[in-house]
Amino acid sequence: MELRIFTEPQQGATYDDLLRVARATEDAGFDAFFRSDHYLKMGGVSGLPGPTDAWVTLAGLARETSRIRLGTLVSAATFRHPSVLAISVAGVDQMSGGRIELGLGSGWYADEHTAYGLPLPEIRERFDLYSEQLAIVTGLWETPEGETFSFDGAHYQLSEAPGLPKPVQRPRPPVIIGGGGKKRTPALAARYADEFNLPFTDPDTALAQFERVDAAAKAGGRDPKEIVRSTAQVVAIGRDEAELARRAASIGREVEELRANGIAGSPAEAVDRIGQWRERTGITRLYLQVLDLADLDHVELIATEVMPQLD
Repeated sequence: MELRIFTEPQQGATYDDLLRVARATEDAGFDAFFRSDHYLKMGGVSGLPGPTDAWVTLAGLARETSRIRLGTLVSAATFRHPSVLAISVAGVDQMSGGRIELGLGSGWYADEHTAYGLPLPEIRERFDLYSEQLAIVTGLWETPEGETFSFDGAHYQLSEAPGLPKPVQRPRPPVIIGGGGKKRTPALAARYADEFNLPFTDPDTALAQFERVDAAAKAGGRDPKEIVRSTAQVVAIGRDEAELARRAASIGREVEELRANGIAGSPAEAVDRIGQWRERTGITRLYLQVLDLADLDHVELIATEVMPQLD
């Protein structure tokens, strides 16, 4: 089981905050550091000092870390032209020495689109746009050097693009797809995903979606085992009930709610919960949503008391 640290910096974090957590993540032995890609806070927090751009910060982290993988969970197709996204991610992959992964979704958070004047089409058109983005980003990366890539879609048209720069990872960096759609999402995952992530849900719901992805992969002539199964869950671990309660309060959550809906409790409870997820759904990768970015002891506790028991 690979454990990855997943952060939500739109809730209020500077680049330096992210750097401290990323370095702690690397030092503690986690597999990866991921961040959300949002431009507006959610819920009752202030969001100060304001949002940071996902790929700008990942570029910085690429130069200031050496081992951990880095990526988004997930970038929105509504934020960037796919050609620009492909160039940016390939550049960050070069800067990291080949440690980048792209989580790409259709986009969903209406308020951030309204706030910053970003179009958010209706869901059918949004998925059409998303499908074209996946084709373009992967197509540009996979085009051999010296050849060109063209695309004639309803939303995007490319003519003899050189497909440069090339990422370090060949044929391309891993692509992560997720979501609960029952038809188009599994079909897109079967075609493009190296990993399918279903965040913040229960094991039974996740298993049903994983099985839809498997069926779509088989229908397309692909081995479903090529697609990593993963989930993201909020985490709150304490050495005792007082520490657990403090961590829950720091993120505005109730202990029992976290126990029911996340990875929470004592280290032993966390190990048991993760084991249940693995046994029920077949996941091999877990993103732990760390919301209090000042609490580096939390990261260290998970690394020393939970991670060694998952081998």
